[in-house]
Amino acid sequence: MNLKPVKVGLIGSGNISYTYLNTLTSGFKIVEVVGCSDLVPEKSKARAELFGIRQMSTEEILADPEIELVVNTTELWNHNKVTKMILEAGKNAYSEKAMGHTLEGARANYELAKSKGLFVGSAPDCYMGAAWQTARKLIDDGMIGIPLVAYSQCMRGYGANEQGGGKHPDPLAGTHGTTITYDMGGYYLNVLFNLFGPVKRASGFSKNFNGGRTYVNTQHPDYGKPFKSEGGESIMLGSLEFESGVYGCLVLCAEGFNPEVPRVDIYGTEGILTLPDPNNFGGWMNNVYLTRKGNPGEAFKVPFTHGFSDTDPDAPARSGNPEPCHNSWRGIAVVDMAYAIRRKREPRSNGDLALHTVEILNAIDSSNVDNQVHEIKTKPARPEMLTPGRYGQVTVMESSIDNINVS
Repeated sequence: MNLKPVKVGLIGSGNISYTYLNTLTSGFKIVEVVGCSDLVPEKSKARAELFGIRQMSTEEILADPEIELVVNTTELWNHNKVTKMILEAGKNAYSEKAMGHTLEGARANYELAKSKGLFVGSAPDCYMGAAWQTARKLIDDGMIGIPLVAYSQCMRGYGANEQGGGKHPDPLAGTHGTTITYDMGGYYLNVLFNLFGPVKRASGFSKNFNGGRTYVNTQHPDYGKPFKSEGGESIMLGSLEFESGVYGCLVLCAEGFNPEVPRVDIYGTEGILTLPDPNNFGGWMNNVYLTRKGNPGEAFKVPFTHGFSDTDPDAPARSGNPEPCHNSWRGIAVVDMAYAIRRKREPRSNGDLALHTVEILNAIDSSNVDNQVHEIKTKPARPEMLTPGRYGQVTVMESSIDNINVS
């Protein structure tokens, strides 16, 4: 059955918008990108010209009766506000990660979407990529026996000049909910949800660490002076108990130095999975390794069972400029949401999953204050696996999202 394409608009034409627009205009049958907007018109004009879409104002996107789905790629601290605008305009909303920088704001948008019969969801969608779908299949097929413990960490050395853009272009930049915990936590949590389902309880520690740092950007007016902390958590250690019985550890740290150290290891009764950086979809040194009981000294590189692996990172972006994650498939959850709109089913990256992420991070922050283990109230379903064995052309991989036969 041929489905009418879902028309899409994008608000926020900054860095990550390149990757979303590159994905959504790459040939998927179910989506049609109409236009993009930005507070800085030059940004949306450049993106519109590059991808052959319309430069629009945010007001035009929200007022266009044909646009059914709007992608919010504004700054993290604007996600709650912009997503609310999208929903109030009667349109389905998909936000860059996280759903919001406060639990209260994220929950309010979740309830607003429910009341209007709209979909709301959030990135990251890397868990839909080749590496993570392969890992999911290995676990579901019993290749590591019974999963016991998941260890995940992101050690990322943000320079003092990088947090909030150096001079902080917005007063909320660098405050609670806008730093590494909410920025990167969703990547690690979403891949774990994909593998084990929702979290039952969470506790832990979090803090802002200043440590006597100074501004390192020589162009900054405060170069060499003590770094002015805005109070956002830069270190987090979380303990997780999944509904499935698996225990998990989440470590996020923005202090230290580069290169970044990402890590996800899954330990089971019969084997160990060593998994790649959750910031990637798979391939190009982001591979899946299986170590089996009886042969503990050898890790086997597992061929991917699914499509949507990253493309060559050395191939330049179409813009000719450095673009973050330009070789990834960020945005395929938007494609999935478009199918959900047409099929009248729940999208994989739905509001329940997005709110679950924010609730867990908030629970860890709260645990640091009250010394309590927090029961997680949201109970999202484990996202449905994509259909394995569909590689190559975009339309072939697209069929794995909708779980339909290729015509």
